[in-house]
Amino acid sequence: MKIFGKVFVGLLIAFVVQGCFNAKSLSNKNTHWVGTWATAPQLVEPRNMPPEPGLSNNTLRQIVRVSIGGEVIRVRFSNVFSTRPVELRSVAIARSLNGSRVDISSQKILKFSGNSDIVLTLGSETLSDPIKFDLKPGSTLAITIHFGKTSPDVTGHPGSRTTSYILTGNQLSSADFAESIKTDHWYVINGIDVQSSANSAAIAVLGNSITDGRGSGTDKQNRWTDILSERLLSDPQKKHIGILNMGIGGNCVLRGGLGPTALERFERDVLSQSNVKWLIILEGINDIGGIKTQKEAEEVAGELILAYDNMITKAHARNIRVYGATILPFAKSFYDNEYRQHARDIVNEWIRTSGHFDAVIDFDKTMQNPGDMKTILPDMHDGDFLHPNEAGYKRMGEGINLSLFN
Repeated sequence: MKIFGKVFVGLLIAFVVQGCFNAKSLSNKNTHWVGTWATAPQLVEPRNMPPEPGLSNNTLRQIVRVSIGGEVIRVRFSNVFSTRPVELRSVAIARSLNGSRVDISSQKILKFSGNSDIVLTLGSETLSDPIKFDLKPGSTLAITIHFGKTSPDVTGHPGSRTTSYILTGNQLSSADFAESIKTDHWYVINGIDVQSSANSAAIAVLGNSITDGRGSGTDKQNRWTDILSERLLSDPQKKHIGILNMGIGGNCVLRGGLGPTALERFERDVLSQSNVKWLIILEGINDIGGIKTQKEAEEVAGELILAYDNMITKAHARNIRVYGATILPFAKSFYDNEYRQHARDIVNEWIRTSGHFDAVIDFDKTMQNPGDMKTILPDMHDGDFLHPNEAGYKRMGEGINLSLFN
């Protein structure tokens, strides 16, 4: 019995020591949490809801491209805008292969306070427990969720520009969702943080459809923010910088538009992200596009300037550098008229010359047609003289001076 007791105590000590070691391995004073991927949540419009068979009691696989990599991650989920709770019965992460396939050997189950299931209550966001996962920089990751009951309305991000896959029942262990129903939207997923070196940080980008990537290629990961991320990862001095795309198609700064306004979502989508050091603001075209009179043009321009100032002040209070991006040309688009052009001129002049932004990213200059400076380059738009095409997003991403992120 004495020998058994000594063995038991020895095993117990070993178990405790190993547990402490594992816990320690998930934290290090030389690392901190940094956002490597994020998307701005909103109430999903009826036309962008999950197709049949829907989410309840079924499995959804969603693909995201991260920026910086690491060995320990956590994933954020959101039910901020839904009217009923959402049950996540089990959630897995894995390395994404082509299309709906994953490397099943890399798949791991996420936990929430030690449990594999969680109920997202009304208006809530939640982070998974930290988990060891070999996350390669610039790689694509599959997040596969087996749902229980879900809300009749959904918190998500319609403009994913990636294909998601739905299978009936619990298909968490399936390596390939080949027979799935496809949809080009994200639901419930909200962000991924990675433990990275102490000098690492993130760039948050606040914007509308031009940041969200309308006109980029589905599943090509070639928004201008993706192009910028690739350039940063290729630079030995800047490969520790993550990119968080917080664009929402149809979004406004002041009022109206799709999703909560930039002012309403600023705290959650920018200030609450992990270790944001820089902020790029490319917002305002949809506010300007809604102007109906010459008098209103100057009023809206003035309100936009006050809103930019408001966001700059809040970001500076968190030691975040703020870069103002000028509004792109939109002559010949469905927004074009004389007083809207006047409003854009006022706003762009203030962005360039006021000195309130820490620096200016002059997308207007980058994308304007030299022969007609109010018009976007003829081969750089998506057919509407407003949204860049894939070549246009490449030009935008490549036109940013990386020294802004020294």
